[in-house]
Amino acid sequence: MIKVGVVGASGWAGVSHLPALAGLPQFQVTAVATTNQATAEQAAAAHGAKLAFADAAALAAHPEVDLVVVSVRAARHADAVRAALAAGKHVLCEWPLGVDAAEAESLAREADAAGVAHAVGLQGHWSPDARFVADLLADGAIGRLESAVLVAAGDPLGGPRIAPELDWSTDPAGGTSLLTVMAGHFLATLARITGPLVEVSARLPRAHDRVEVTGTGGRTVPNAVPSQVLLHGVLESGATASAVVHGGSGSPDGFLIKLVGSAGTVTVTQPRPGTYLHWTDWDIRVDGEPVKPPESYRTVPFDPAAGPIANVAALYRGIGQALADGRRPQPDFHVGAAHHRVLDAIERSALTGATEKIAESLPMDK
Repeated sequence: MIKVGVVGASGWAGVSHLPALAGLPQFQVTAVATTNQATAEQAAAAHGAKLAFADAAALAAHPEVDLVVVSVRAARHADAVRAALAAGKHVLCEWPLGVDAAEAESLAREADAAGVAHAVGLQGHWSPDARFVADLLADGAIGRLESAVLVAAGDPLGGPRIAPELDWSTDPAGGTSLLTVMAGHFLATLARITGPLVEVSARLPRAHDRVEVTGTGGRTVPNAVPSQVLLHGVLESGATASAVVHGGSGSPDGFLIKLVGSAGTVTVTQPRPGTYLHWTDWDIRVDGEPVKPPESYRTVPFDPAAGPIANVAALYRGIGQALADGRRPQPDFHVGAAHHRVLDAIERSALTGATEKIAESLPMDK
């Protein structure tokens, strides 16, 4: 039994991590932490945890916690991760791992030095549909991959309006934007299928200098984050890749992945509105004919049509199996840091107008 402490037990964790863990018998949520003791005790009661904390370090230090889950705002990830490392505990950090590639690289090095297992919450890596499509490509179902195209909606980020609980996300210092969160998850899921980008040319248009905070009677806040992510580049395989992620204020209206090979085409669309590609199941077609992954790809007792729980649970199942086998969980902090380097290259390209190479790693003094 892996005893889990969840830092940031309300919000996203309450609709993804905690229900996912509740359905996996090899895990037990023993502790939760929020920003104050009263809400921590409420969360503990709601999710059956016997321990409640208002401090991440106190949770991490408790002997009834084996794995610390960090699910707070991105700008606070590093402190909570370091508290877990200092206590010698395994750690799963939500995506983004840090506020930038330099912080992510540092956390990866520190986690290795601590000798613990570490993983990052890019749950699209464990999507059964993404894994199946990756295997289709690896098995030569469409010949040699020549191009990959991704189009997806990134609501509720990037639009002319923002929910009150996200009004802080219009400041890049918060580490949460259409690029880092939505495009970050989408591009990581695409990379699970196609392999990584090695160079990129990008634009990050910002359509709104101020955005309205919904439900406040017209109050606005300054906005310094992009409304769209536009890029094209080259994959490690030599194939081309292009992506458009557009922001909005409501429910996402869909996604499309098109993979063109030398001997065929794979097309991926969403089977129902209002979901993201790293959450849900996919409508997959090879040369126009529908195909489905075998049931063996679905490793957890959750319906992927129901929202984010299924792929988050699959991520935890992967962590549990890796710990049992003495392997590194995937995706680990090094995968997270590498993906941060992709996003940094996108930002540099948008700033300079030049094509940017993806760095293999950052210098140790960064």
